[in-house]
Amino acid sequence: MKRILLFPLLLFAGMTLFACNPSDDTPSAPETNTPEQSGNAGDSETNEHPENDENEDTPMENNTLKLTVNGRSFTATLVKNSSTETLMKQLAQGSVDIRMNDYGDMEKVGSLGFSLPRNDRQTTTSPGDLILYQGNSFVIYYDTNLWNFTRLGKVDGVSSRNEMLDLLGGKGEVTVTLSLAE
Repeated sequence: MKRILLFPLLLFAGMTLFACNPSDDTPSAPETNTPEQSGNAGDSETNEHPENDENEDTPMENNTLKLTVNGRSFTATLVKNSSTETLMKQLAQGSVDIRMNDYGDMEKVGSLGFSLPRNDRQTTTSPGDLILYQGNSFVIYYDTNLWNFTRLGKVDGVSSRNEMLDLLGGKGEVTVTLSLAE
């Protein structure tokens, strides 16, 4: 009798473990990394293009991106990796509009509407950093964060939160247009 009751209990416990699979716990937007997480953040994710690690912070030959917010344009310098190369090819077909919202009092984030290759690695951001999150979200930082991302580039001439927020028109929803610089 005890064996008959034990089997359904073990079956239920096994199903519960499968339902709590941590690989499905991917956040929907970048999160602030707490100090105790900083050593392990993103350890489960692998760099999809490890051959690009050595070029990650190297400027590209044609490396200028134009961003336009509320009729005001500014530029950013892109790093060289497969993500930025693919983005530039996409922009060669036409500009891309991204509706962006504030997240975590540190960034504006919005969907690109398409995916780019990921070159994720542990990154500490600063105001003006352009980041690809989960392959399809474009992020402009106006403050600092530590997480596992793909670096795309940096807005030219920005060194503070206030400067970046000024270029973005302050807090709140904005539409950012990405295009090739002429």
